[in-house]
Amino acid sequence: MIPAAFEYHRPGDLPAALALLQQHGDEARVIAGGHSLIPMMKLRMAEVPHLIDLQAIDALRGITMDGSRITLGAMVTQAEIIAHAGLTTHAPILREAALQIADPQVRAMGTVGGNVANGDPGNDMPGLMQCLNATFHVTGPEGSRTIPAREFYESAYLTAREDDEILTAVSFDAPTGGQAYEKQKRKIGDYATAAAAVILTRSGDHCTAASIAMTNLSDTPIWAEAAGNALIGTACGEDAVIAAITAMQTAIDPSEDNRGPVEFKRHAAGIILARAIARAWSRA
Repeated sequence: MIPAAFEYHRPGDLPAALALLQQHGDEARVIAGGHSLIPMMKLRMAEVPHLIDLQAIDALRGITMDGSRITLGAMVTQAEIIAHAGLTTHAPILREAALQIADPQVRAMGTVGGNVANGDPGNDMPGLMQCLNATFHVTGPEGSRTIPAREFYESAYLTAREDDEILTAVSFDAPTGGQAYEKQKRKIGDYATAAAAVILTRSGDHCTAASIAMTNLSDTPIWAEAAGNALIGTACGEDAVIAAITAMQTAIDPSEDNRGPVEFKRHAAGIILARAIARAWSRA
C-alpha cells in the first residue's frame, strides 16, 4: 500500500522543527529514520498530514564521551553505534544490541531517537536504555527537560514525551561490569519474541549490582528490578538464576500474537534471561 497524501517538511534546525510542530499541531509528526512511522503510514494505520523530517538537523547528531558520561544524539544511527570504537570499548552492550536490530539496510538509517521515542514495545533500545538507567533529553516550546528512561514508557506507543516535544539526545554513564544482550526472534529483521539486557557488577565470586530489562513481553519495556536484586550477593549460580527468572516472570505480561502463545513467550523469556545472565557473569 501507499500512504495517504501528506506535506513533507525538512527543517534545517531544531527551532524550525519545533515551529512546524506548533503550527500544524495534531496533524504533524516528526520522522527520524522512518522505520517505524513509514510502515504504519503505508498500512494506513497512521495518517500524518504533515511529516517533519529531522535528517537535516546537525545538532541532533554525534556521539560524545565526557569522562564516564556518554551522550548519543537522537539522529545517531544503529550503524554509527556499531562502528564507534569508543562505544565498543566503554559500552559494548550497545553494539551487541544494535547488531541484532533488523538488517544492515535498516541499521544504516534507523536512529536511536526514533527507536526509543515512539514507544513501540518491540523496539530493542528502550529496554536497553532502561537497563543502562539512561536519561532522555527532550525539547519543546517551553524549553528543554530530561526524563529518566525508566519513567518514559506509559503504555504501547504512549510515552512521557509531549506531542510538541522532540527527543534530542540520550545520555547515560558508561556501564561497568559484565554486559550482555540476548534476543530470540523468528527470523532476521523481526521483532524479538523475547529479549533481555543484563549488566552485572562482580566482586570476587559475588554479584554486587545487577540491572535487568526485558523487551517485547509487555506493552512497555520492563526494567525487572526484583530480578536484578535476586542476583545481588550471589555467585549467579543455578538457584540465583532461577530466582531471577521467577521475579522477572511476575513483572512481564506477554500477550498471544503471531510470535506465539503466552506460555511460549514466558518460556522463551526465561531461557533468554538465563543466557544473558550467564554471558554477562562470564564477562564481569
